[in-house]
Amino acid sequence: MASLPGTDRLDLRPWTYADAPRVLSLYSTLDVVRWLGAGPPRLLRTVEEAEQRIASDWDRSLVAPRGVWAVVPRETGVPAGSVLLVDLPGSGGEVEIGWHLHPDSWGHGYATEAARAVLEHGFAGGLRTIWATTHLANERSQAVCRRLGMEDRGTTREWYDVESRAFWLTRLNRTPTSR
Repeated sequence: MASLPGTDRLDLRPWTYADAPRVLSLYSTLDVVRWLGAGPPRLLRTVEEAEQRIASDWDRSLVAPRGVWAVVPRETGVPAGSVLLVDLPGSGGEVEIGWHLHPDSWGHGYATEAARAVLEHGFAGGLRTIWATTHLANERSQAVCRRLGMEDRGTTREWYDVESRAFWLTRLNRTPTSR
């Protein structure tokens, strides 16, 4: 998997094993992990688990334009978190965008900025529709979806075994504010 064209402030690149301590810090933080997936949060406990997560993310990145990228502010060089474009489980090829940022990187607009770049990458790579799903109480991620110009499609249990709020954006309904 290759890096994506960056933004004015961010580089978007694959995670590396050298990043494992930061991956561990990110995915061992309850304020991050509680919003991921269904069921009880699964916190990483060791650097080895972080390395396994990195390898798994590489596997999820084998079919372009899908991928999982580290969001790296050029100002610090420290990964702020992940942005991803991956298949929705059991969907037959529907694709989901997501972002997982470390709390020390919240409030800087990195999620929205990185997600815009990944949306463009996905549409340029031939995707017609890109979904986002959030836990019902995850108002921060829902706000990012709205800033991206994604349409709220209501609640669903279609892809995860938990009620989620679904948003989507299609190539046809993009607006200048979503670019």
